[in-house]
Amino acid sequence: MTSPASPLHIRPSTDADLPAIQSIYGQAVLEGTGTFETEVPSTEEMGRRRAEVLGRGLPWLVAERDGRVLGYAYANYFRPRLAYRFCVEDSIYLAPAAQGQGVGRLLLAELIARCEAAGARQMLAVIGDAANAGSIGVHTALGFQHTGVLKSAGWKFGRWLDVVLMQRTLGQGNSAAAE
Repeated sequence: MTSPASPLHIRPSTDADLPAIQSIYGQAVLEGTGTFETEVPSTEEMGRRRAEVLGRGLPWLVAERDGRVLGYAYANYFRPRLAYRFCVEDSIYLAPAAQGQGVGRLLLAELIARCEAAGARQMLAVIGDAANAGSIGVHTALGFQHTGVLKSAGWKFGRWLDVVLMQRTLGQGNSAAAE
């Protein structure tokens, strides 16, 4: 008889999470097509990226069970120009053992809620590899709509990869002027 799994906790990331975050992302860089990055960033670089996101008042979350980080998600400005300040792009990465268990969906749901609370009006998903059914599925399940495909936008592992664009309105969206 198997015992029930311990509860999953979604919480803001801390500096102590950086080694686990770097390990999860490093594996995605080396083995996956969800990111088009080809060199694994150091823990220090991941810390710099996290600090940039948090410095903008945007969330960087982790999912943990029994003290082990299983995945993380964050949102950052889609583009640096001021006019884009209400439009964020999400990123979600999971340890391989956590995939297919609903962890990504829980992370994304919490990320959406926190971005709405921070005043974001649109969230974009820029999904590496049109064959990334897991990411496309979780975004669809949480209300993202397919908005386009960038054909052969990246070259990784000896092949061309498409990028799938998806979008979801947050809060008031474009129904009211921004403040």
